[in-house]
Amino acid sequence: MRKLLLILIAISCLLPRNLHAQNNENAAIAGAAIGALVGAAIQIQLLKEQVELEATQYILNNFPEYNQFELKTLDFDGKKLKDMSSTSVITFKMTEFDINGDGQSAISSKNTLLGKRMVLFAFTSHGWVNEYGLNINRIQWYLISADEWLNMMTAYVKVASEEDDEIKIKKTLKEGRVVNKGVKAKKSKDDINFYRIGGDMYLVTDYSDKFRFVYNERSFGMFLKKTKDLVQIGRNDLIKIHKFIFED
Repeated sequence: MRKLLLILIAISCLLPRNLHAQNNENAAIAGAAIGALVGAAIQIQLLKEQVELEATQYILNNFPEYNQFELKTLDFDGKKLKDMSSTSVITFKMTEFDINGDGQSAISSKNTLLGKRMVLFAFTSHGWVNEYGLNINRIQWYLISADEWLNMMTAYVKVASEEDDEIKIKKTLKEGRVVNKGVKAKKSKDDINFYRIGGDMYLVTDYSDKFRFVYNERSFGMFLKKTKDLVQIGRNDLIKIHKFIFED
């Protein structure tokens, strides 16, 4: 919110110089356009804060064992207001940490929080954002541990490639990195390449009583059995999530 306020101050400083250089009609149009942009930015920021609050409350209400944690959105930056109503999943990075004797959080040499890493998914249904703000009844929450994420990715890689050796897949996922075309291993001979299929083609596997997974060249599809919604995680977000879970 502080960053947004600074932007608003900067805009207000620029307005007089720019508007005096135009006639009254153009000035009014420019002012309305700037006002609309500012209003949209404020709405996005408020929406982000609402979602972050709901995510924190979900953890506090359902996981009392977590007493020291950091929770941050992965994919909210750069969103436009018109895109939010159609957003099907919001991803949060969650990390446990310890407070040392000096009252400071324990930070590793790479400036990352120490502790168990998890991902919190907020799966949204149509109408989760309306003129009144957030409709929490249209949001389904799932907290995914690192072990569960590894199992999910193993199932996804099996349906997305010719590789069916789970031991090899898990080893490659933990030691390598996910890329657009597959999973890069430490040794290139162990790379796992995803199938190249058309944009309207889908490969499906039944994962659990909650999910079916869908492979498409552009995304990681998760079909929620409870709500019958197909949620698609873009490849770039998939890469970010996996890197967060397994980075050193």
